[in-house]
Amino acid sequence: MLIRANAKINWTLDTVGVRADGYHLLDMLMQSISLHDTLTLEPAEDVTFSADGATRVPQDEGNLALRAALALRRHAGTAQGAMIHLHKRIPSGAGLGGGSADAAAVLHGLNALWELNLPMETLRQIGLTLGADVPFCLMGGLAHVRGIGEVIEPLPCPRIYHLVIIQPCRGLSTPQVFRALDGMDISASRPNTPQALSALTGGNLALLADSLGNTLQPVAISMRPQIRQAITTLREHGARAAQMTGSGSAVFGVFATAAAARTAFAALSRRYPHCYLTQTL
Repeated sequence: MLIRANAKINWTLDTVGVRADGYHLLDMLMQSISLHDTLTLEPAEDVTFSADGATRVPQDEGNLALRAALALRRHAGTAQGAMIHLHKRIPSGAGLGGGSADAAAVLHGLNALWELNLPMETLRQIGLTLGADVPFCLMGGLAHVRGIGEVIEPLPCPRIYHLVIIQPCRGLSTPQVFRALDGMDISASRPNTPQALSALTGGNLALLADSLGNTLQPVAISMRPQIRQAITTLREHGARAAQMTGSGSAVFGVFATAAAARTAFAALSRRYPHCYLTQTL
């Protein structure tokens, strides 16, 4: 079984509170993109995992894909196994949800391969124990996501958006970014999520560009100043809007046409080793 695990971007990311257990409450608009990893699943006596590709990933239980397989097997009470191989394209520590997408793909794939027939809600519950982005990655598309990632409202999106993504520096640790968030002034980076939602569902790029925001961006820039320069560079090459996705360190630029995105990619890929031409799904 061959499965694609699609990356995601955050059109908006707003931190709106903190739970008693310390987890931040979020309000986000997220969308799947065509940049993807590929996983191969084959029946086996035990669960094994291997990986290759441009991005190094852990090949033990530090990998979300392997943890997803083991969590699903425990939940289902099955002794079935699988040989899992991951071909990695999505950069790590980028805020693109690569690990979460891999975990979601494994949950989908093994649910079918092992003929468990578990409903989506059960897969989402298992996924949430692995990471906040896994439930969204199980569903994909465009969605309004709240809470700690468990409240997901699918949305229509009539328009494809053409993107260039840059990871200008080494990855960031999501827990470290959230720990540094408290006490920092993030008011200038707050998105207008209702307006962005209206822009996305209406296909209005100009309105979308005026609505984006990510409250983690100032925190990440304080740790990796290269992020600010990459955002500026994308705008200088024609992006109608540019910002960081997730907790970083990748940034994306939105272009009016596929041709404009290709032109920018041709120039930027010579400057940035980790540069990707992609589009929304």
